[in-house]
Amino acid sequence: MFIKQFLLALIGLSSGLIVSAGVFTVLISVGLIPRFAGKMHVARKIFVLEETVVFGTLVGGFFSIYGDWGMVGEFVKTHELFGRDATQGVWNFIGTVFLIVFGVFAGIFVGCLALAIAEMLNTIPIFARRIGFRHGLGIAILAVALGKFIGSLIYFTQQVYLYGG
Repeated sequence: MFIKQFLLALIGLSSGLIVSAGVFTVLISVGLIPRFAGKMHVARKIFVLEETVVFGTLVGGFFSIYGDWGMVGEFVKTHELFGRDATQGVWNFIGTVFLIVFGVFAGIFVGCLALAIAEMLNTIPIFARRIGFRHGLGIAILAVALGKFIGSLIYFTQQVYLYGG
């Protein structure tokens, strides 16, 4: 029984290391962090940006494995930290603000990653050349981004995920 548990732990740890190495390899190969540092004019602090990405990945991995440690809401509601009547409302407000901020930053990161991968593969210039695009490429990219944004708003506000269409 011990050998079985040991092998499962070894396989799980090895798989996690391989997947995280793949994620960091993609981030390094597209040059996302140096691009962020260049756009934000903080090239001297590139090490801090890289460490922040690694820290975020580790924290996300930790809470995906040990979900009970992330149950701050249960602790707040159980102990009524904001008073008997106000706890639920305050916690809902804090949770909503957190989700909005997290969603904005996650969307920015995913969008930048997608554009960096597309740029690395030269898909945007090839696409523009093939369809004869001369002017307005920025407007086309903005239109695609706005379309995705409006589609996601409809998806979540109309609760399409519950019904599938």
